[in-house]
Amino acid sequence: MNMFARGMPNQLLRLQEMHNGRKVQPTFSAGEMERRQNAMRRILEELKLDAAILTSYHNICYFSDFLYCSFGRRYAFVITPEKATSVSAGIDAGQPWRRTFGDNITYTDWQRDNFFHALQTLLPKASRIGIEFDQVDLELRRLLEEAFPNVEFVDIGSPTMWLRTIKSDEEIALIKEGARTADIGGAAVAKAVREGVPEYEVALAGTQAMVRHIASRFPHAELMDTWVWFQSGINTDGAHNPVTSRRVEKGDILSLNCFPMIAGYYTALERTLFLDHASDEHLRIWEINCAVHRRGLELLKPGARCGDVAAELNEIYRDHGLLGYRSFGYGHSFGVLSHYYGREAGVELREDINTVLQPGMVVSMEPMLTIPDGMPGAGGYREHDILVMTEAGSENITGFPFGPEHNILPA
Repeated sequence: MNMFARGMPNQLLRLQEMHNGRKVQPTFSAGEMERRQNAMRRILEELKLDAAILTSYHNICYFSDFLYCSFGRRYAFVITPEKATSVSAGIDAGQPWRRTFGDNITYTDWQRDNFFHALQTLLPKASRIGIEFDQVDLELRRLLEEAFPNVEFVDIGSPTMWLRTIKSDEEIALIKEGARTADIGGAAVAKAVREGVPEYEVALAGTQAMVRHIASRFPHAELMDTWVWFQSGINTDGAHNPVTSRRVEKGDILSLNCFPMIAGYYTALERTLFLDHASDEHLRIWEINCAVHRRGLELLKPGARCGDVAAELNEIYRDHGLLGYRSFGYGHSFGVLSHYYGREAGVELREDINTVLQPGMVVSMEPMLTIPDGMPGAGGYREHDILVMTEAGSENITGFPFGPEHNILPA
């Protein structure tokens, strides 16, 4: 029943059906969404669960095609053997229902714990429920146990992560479009760089180019969260340093970082640049990092073990006396993730990860060195490509060139 047709405008309801308007054009086909939800139901069967209560941004988006905005409120996607329902806050009105592949129930702010009342309404007889142990904090766990005192909670965070690591053809098509969008953003960033321009102006040029491209390719998508981190000089030392008002100078080391977001799917392009010229030591270190990047691209194929890739690349840095200047892994899985949610931690190119790459995985290669301020060649060096693992090997879907022969920009 549509809540707008209930004829009860003066009652403060705990739950509502905010089925306002019509379902929008989804990101993926009905067959793709059914595949995902049925895969979740197989996890329920294997773990002997009555239902799953998904609460993370990434899993709600992956299984429902709805990416929520928390703003201090709780959200969930409840999957049972028979049904799938998003639970959303009244402040969002009908938007969650329009986007959800499945049903939706809305809770209001008019009484405490209405979110948990919604879950109780959906799962009145459950005795074993799956939740994401890696996402549920202590307070939420306590409140769930109070709402379901006779229920056993079982971890589904790890099983859903492994499920997401293998991408479908539709996912890969979306990720490829994201990579093309990042290349467009990169070209706009490079064009905007000139002496005296502040970082934020360069970043805005890249962001605008990417948002406009996404809007043209996905006219029915929500346009949210696409961004650029453009860093210069000392600001290049960290991979996630925010944009500032620092003005670009000749001879600066620069970091181009373009991050288009399409329906919760993050892609990335990262490149080292210089304006006008680079010192001999900057060029030497840059060439070494590019050599590591090229070797990494060669190693990323099905059958490669993540830890072995990291170990081999470490040796190149060690041979040049630079191993101590790298600070994080060499790459990671791509899919439903962003700078504020998601991570498929089982597919990271780190020494302590034993995962073997498989067809359908999508992985980055992104070596980085940071040379401290005051040393010759100071700054952060980072290259980043995205590769799709295939039956035949791998496909590099990043087109923007890297290295000194391409990315010393004219002043």
